[in-house]
Amino acid sequence: MLSSLTLFKLLVTGHIVGGAIGLVIFWIPIVGGKGSRNHRLWGHRFINVMLLTGVLAVGIALTTLANPTTTHPHLENHEVFKDPQMIKGIFGWMMLYLATLTVNLAWQGKLCLHHKRDHSGNRAWHNLAIQALLVAASSSCFWHGIQLGQPMMMGISMVGFATVATNVWFIYKPNPKPTDRIKEHIKSLVGAGISVYTAFFAFGAVRLVPELALAPGLWAVPLVTGLTLIIYHQRAVTRRVASSAATS
Repeated sequence: MLSSLTLFKLLVTGHIVGGAIGLVIFWIPIVGGKGSRNHRLWGHRFINVMLLTGVLAVGIALTTLANPTTTHPHLENHEVFKDPQMIKGIFGWMMLYLATLTVNLAWQGKLCLHHKRDHSGNRAWHNLAIQALLVAASSSCFWHGIQLGQPMMMGISMVGFATVATNVWFIYKPNPKPTDRIKEHIKSLVGAGISVYTAFFAFGAVRLVPELALAPGLWAVPLVTGLTLIIYHQRAVTRRVASSAATS
């Protein structure tokens, strides 16, 4: 039977490999021709990698929650993280939240175009269930942030609540336009990519400088970049539609 530390290391290795691949191929559909064969091919691969990476991150978080000190022995004498509750909070509950957020966004981005001819398919039980799971994960992250006195945990959880709100708005919109589906697709998959960048910046840096896991600037950079990309590409969709309407 695998020890907690061995299982943790295997999950981390798989997560790093999958996440690194995702961080690279994320940019292919972003900068490539929208709707092209290349865009669809690499976009599909990106979704699959994000789903796998997110599931592995769930495993990492759960093993951390079960054995915080065993899975993070390098933090044993750290001023802040020597407390097992801090390890569980940052590397357990917050990582579980980010993992759930990544899976949620990747799945939403996949479904919103997959069901473009039958919008009711977006209301499938599994898609509604993952919205409920993200609410639970966001609430847990916020609550443990209060318990630990960590504003970072409370603040980042707001992204999860906002994600569920916009997802549900789209899922239950009576007759979404093609542009609505494209914009939701952009929001979801860019969001999934940025959530992985955020996790890699923050949790990856902890191996060298643990304090960076709590540095607001490290979390703000990918978030602002992601929001900028989402707004830019959504506006580009609006401009293309307006231009087509004006010339027809």
